[in-house]
Amino acid sequence: MEQIRLTIQEFPTYGYRRLAFLLKRNRKSVQRILQIKGWQVRKRPQGKRPRVKSKHSRSENRNTRWATDMAMIWCGKDRWCHLAVVIDCASREILGWRLSGKGNAKTAHAALEEALIQRFGHVGRVSEPLTLRSDNGLVFTSNYFTSCVKSYGIVQEFIEPHRPDQNGIVERFFRSLKEECVWLHRFKSFQHAHATIDRYIRYYNTARPHQALGYQSPVSAILKNPAA
Repeated sequence: MEQIRLTIQEFPTYGYRRLAFLLKRNRKSVQRILQIKGWQVRKRPQGKRPRVKSKHSRSENRNTRWATDMAMIWCGKDRWCHLAVVIDCASREILGWRLSGKGNAKTAHAALEEALIQRFGHVGRVSEPLTLRSDNGLVFTSNYFTSCVKSYGIVQEFIEPHRPDQNGIVERFFRSLKEECVWLHRFKSFQHAHATIDRYIRYYNTARPHQALGYQSPVSAILKNPAA
């Protein structure tokens, strides 16, 4: 028992199988001691998450489904930074984004706040049903982010594990961003990256043709179909 206690102090994340291997002891005996002493590794609680109802991320009407995700951008002397975006799954418009040195829930929340201001003119509860789709990363499943989303009256949904295609629209944006912008530059700093990405997103929202929209830009598609 003393050997197990000392080993746990050195390797607190090890389960009974690995402890038994290190100590050259019987696995069942080690497991029983852990149970009696309450030394088992604490598992992260697994709550029920609302999974996607529609397998595809696209939407027919604006402001019915948004999608969010984060990507890492090399910023030269400022090293790796994190880019969070919120995209409308109907118009393919980037509604909000935030580049930050920290890839945490506050960065994702800042991008969502910008999206609310861009689309509704204020940060607050939405008046129409709106769903926000994301992967199962710690940022988007954190208590801070989920409580913020709920406070805005937005329904949060998560893709199935190992199915990035269910968040395909925002994933495709990041691919376009890297191919058409990030990989064509060698960013020297955070400011350099921020200014360049800002120009690209403006181009993406106003002028870039989108194959899924019949090679129309998001703005021109909206003008031709204002009801959408």
